[in-house]
Amino acid sequence: MPEALVATALQRALLAQRPAPGLIAHSDRGGQHVGNGYKTLLRDAKAQRSHSRRGECYDNAQAEGLWSRLKTELLELREWPVFLDLADAQASVANYFDYYNHERRHSSIGYLKPYLFH
Repeated sequence: MPEALVATALQRALLAQRPAPGLIAHSDRGGQHVGNGYKTLLRDAKAQRSHSRRGECYDNAQAEGLWSRLKTELLELREWPVFLDLADAQASVANYFDYYNHERRHSSIGYLKPYLFH
């Protein structure tokens, strides 16, 4: 994944959410998360970087679980797990995250919908 894509996503999130100083941005050990553009955005936002230890997927268990559920619920449960084109894939992922945050109940927060909890 190109660093520019990750930096753009981070920039959009920071602009949309306007987090307070001290935000912790946790990521895997991918090179795009250690590039100058990404680090500058975090520094300017007074955010801290956090990385998993090498080979320790459990350091980032929540994110790993999310990707596992996305693959299961979005891809494996589709009648035809192939997207028509990039726009179809993007729309499907966006719709899944909308469902995940606004409709899907989560056991870790007492079976509430995340938007009601956070």
